Amino acid sequence: MGSRASYDINGLLTNGRSITGVAEGDSNPKEFIPDLIELYKRGKFPFDELVTYYDFEEIQEAVEDSEEGTSIKPILQVSSP
Repeated sequence: MGSRASYDINGLLTNGRSITGVAEGDSNPKEFIPDLIELYKRGKFPFDELVTYYDFEEIQEAVEDSEEGTSIKPILQVSSP
């Protein structure tokens, strides 16, 4: 929040372009999440391929894998003491 950007307004106006802000994919979570769950149940959404679990001690590996794109959603597991 609070970030600024500058644009060439002439390029926007003369080419008929527009700027639209989108957050969270512009979805409605109350509809979107149940839809994803249903797709997963039917084998049409590869949730298991999107997540990688790491022990908390592997936090650096999780960060590196995320930055390299080898892990889409790294999840840290914290064991109880």
